[in-house]
Amino acid sequence: MSLKIQFSTYNLECGTDEAGRGCLAGPVTAAAVILPSSFKNILLNDSKQLSKKNRTLLKPIIETEATAFAFQHIFETEIDSINILNASIKAMHGAISQLKIAPEYIIVDGNKFKPYESIPHSTIVKGDSKYLSIAAASVLAKTYRDAYMEKIHEEFPMYNWKQNKGYPTKEHRVAIKKYGITKYHRKSFRLLPEQYKLNI
Repeated sequence: MSLKIQFSTYNLECGTDEAGRGCLAGPVTAAAVILPSSFKNILLNDSKQLSKKNRTLLKPIIETEATAFAFQHIFETEIDSINILNASIKAMHGAISQLKIAPEYIIVDGNKFKPYESIPHSTIVKGDSKYLSIAAASVLAKTYRDAYMEKIHEEFPMYNWKQNKGYPTKEHRVAIKKYGITKYHRKSFRLLPEQYKLNI
């Protein structure tokens, strides 16, 4: 199934998506992308369906051909203070606010969003596999977040974030059990299955 370029009738339609919502460590990262109506790319799909190689290939293509793009990280302490859903939406708002051209319409992956300024929006479940701008945003959010996780991996290699990117893999949980938590861990998350709170 090929992805559609446009949802609304507005010319400047922006797609937005986030990455890292379910992670135990690191930021939640969102991107916002406005694509020109002429944009075509047979490779572009939901970033979860793409190999790392293809995401890496797509990133410069999206950034070169997009009318506008931006991304935003929201970090652990803020996730812990406002909760992950609010942090995800705040990251999307932050990415939209940095676009060099203001969108006339916003399409959002998923079913949760808060209005941004007075711009109309629609939430689209599985939007990243239906609309090119949301798919493009999912690729940028994922590649920028992965790059950040690879960077902080150098500081705490025992959690293997360059591989698991902070997701709750068995290996990541074993490392938390063995080494405790870092400043990059989300303390409001259930970090180990057998307990709800670590003694901090």
